[in-house]
Amino acid sequence: MNTHNQDALFKLTYGLYVLTAREGDKDNGCIINVAPQLTDTPQQMLVSVNKQNYTHGMIARTGLFNLSLLTEHTPMKVIQHFGFQSGKDVNKFADCEVEMRSGNGLLYVPRYTNAYLSGKVNQTVDLGTHTLFIAEITESVLLNNDPSLTYDYYHRNIKPKPEAPVASVEGNKRWVCQTCGYVYEGDEVPDDFVCPWCKHGKSDFKLME
Repeated sequence: MNTHNQDALFKLTYGLYVLTAREGDKDNGCIINVAPQLTDTPQQMLVSVNKQNYTHGMIARTGLFNLSLLTEHTPMKVIQHFGFQSGKDVNKFADCEVEMRSGNGLLYVPRYTNAYLSGKVNQTVDLGTHTLFIAEITESVLLNNDPSLTYDYYHRNIKPKPEAPVASVEGNKRWVCQTCGYVYEGDEVPDDFVCPWCKHGKSDFKLME
């Protein structure tokens, strides 16, 4: 039976979330940072998902997702696990000690989260690199009252600081992704380059002087 807790919705903020989906017998999840509530009656929200994420295709085909709201206690290993590798290559839930599923049959992340929301997509908006999935909130569950992880808190307190610049053997310049810390070596970052870790583009790279 689906349940609703209004306090779970109050945990939404511009932050970091684990977005999960299921297709057939395959579970997967990725990190996103855009997930606002849109309306209260009916309860609707949206998630913005990069098309290169494996989870994107699963949601596009099934129309269902869960959103686990991370807390300030989240360690970097969780961000790396769900955000810096692809479900095409690894089973991100292979080593889970326990699987927690919501009423829609999808997994949610019970640890380092304060709430989860289940969504049923009723509209999509193509934004080029991303898709906006607008969804009815079918379930909202408050797990605890730990403070939500904001994007700002992540950058100030969780994300590792970039390593000191070190010249490459070839003498190439080094460019660091301001989102995740990935370092690209070369005279220039190609215009169509996409960070293999966080999927951000050239504009997020800064030259390491």
